[in-house]
Amino acid sequence: MKILVIGSGGREHALAWKLAQSPRVKKVFVAPGNGGTAAMPHLENLAIPEIERLADFCVAEDVHLTVVGPEAPLAAGVVDHFRERRLRIFGPTRAAAQLESSKAYAKDFMQRHGIPTAQHRTFTDPAQAHAYITERNCALVVKADGLAAGKGVVVAATPDEAHAAVDDMLERNTYGVQHGEDGARVVIEDFLEGEEASFIVLVDGTRVLPLASSQDHKRLRDGDQGPNTGGMGAYSPAPVVSPEVHARVMREIIMPTVQGMAADGNPYTGFLYAGLMIDRQGHARTLEFNCRLGDPETQPILMRLKSDLVHVLDAAIDGKLDKLELQWDRRTALAVVMAAPGYPETPRLGGAIEGLPAPAEDLQVFHAGTRLDGNVLRTAGGRVLAVTALGDSLRMAQQRAYAGLRQIRFEGMQFRQDIGWRALKR
Repeated sequence: MKILVIGSGGREHALAWKLAQSPRVKKVFVAPGNGGTAAMPHLENLAIPEIERLADFCVAEDVHLTVVGPEAPLAAGVVDHFRERRLRIFGPTRAAAQLESSKAYAKDFMQRHGIPTAQHRTFTDPAQAHAYITERNCALVVKADGLAAGKGVVVAATPDEAHAAVDDMLERNTYGVQHGEDGARVVIEDFLEGEEASFIVLVDGTRVLPLASSQDHKRLRDGDQGPNTGGMGAYSPAPVVSPEVHARVMREIIMPTVQGMAADGNPYTGFLYAGLMIDRQGHARTLEFNCRLGDPETQPILMRLKSDLVHVLDAAIDGKLDKLELQWDRRTALAVVMAAPGYPETPRLGGAIEGLPAPAEDLQVFHAGTRLDGNVLRTAGGRVLAVTALGDSLRMAQQRAYAGLRQIRFEGMQFRQDIGWRALKR
């Protein structure tokens, strides 16, 4: 069979790599793909950006199923369109994808359905937002309402930082957010103490199948310092998600979300990502929802997945997730992101990349922002590569990943040297 993956990042490279391992798959198309997917056997990049033309391609090539990687096509209604054409596709509808495309919608949804999250308010008027910041006079998180490629969030330790973030989001749109029909909005919420984790599940409308737990590293620099990014590294499993925490998250967050979406008339299918803050007592509150796999969490999660991903996605599309049990590699997986100089504000692109280590059973380099220029691989995005390794312990996976990373060279490359530090401290 043939499969289509929509997207161009590290998540999509990992998806295509895993799907191509199925004995039932002849070819995986990636639209538009990147330099890594262009060079892999059984993968083929497609320069077809339009949803209508991609649907035409799937009909002409008899593509068995389509998997949507990033948020933008989901918010644009790619799942609705493909379903109208009777094409098999895994992902939420445009209405259901509002859980990610509108932070204000997600907060209102959580409030209506009793899903634990931080105290918050939504604003369109800068003066009202500034007045609320002054009134709260505490650490806050300011979020742009709309699609921002994971970067439209500012953790403001002081009121001055929160005021500046509101101006950046409502007045200047510094983060290049794709606003909804109501224009620029910000969600301002209380800062939550604890440890973050990524909790990702597959949903078939009513049933849920959890993936392995993971933890992302959002800040640019070691020790969780510097600006927020789309993610500088991740590992799986995340020790903070104990069996007790896992059961509580399923009971208090995941199932109420799936049931609430159905009750609201927007039944949810696809990957559902809950970004969690877990306190010392093991109570979890929801920071955000994503309607897709996380990036870079996907890379270590799929390195550990032993089940046939095509079989899993078929079951999800057919409403049969209750028939499945996923098989996992017992080892830990860890991914370190290598970013372009100037990332996340103004990445400088076009540098030549050299020294990529050869793929191995316990090491894969997943490409994100790369392109092939003849025979030369060049940087083409803020996050460039995710060096991902397996190890019998987190420390061993970390050592293996960094050993692979040190072979790679491109001008001005940035990476954190402490991916996994929270789990190693436990």
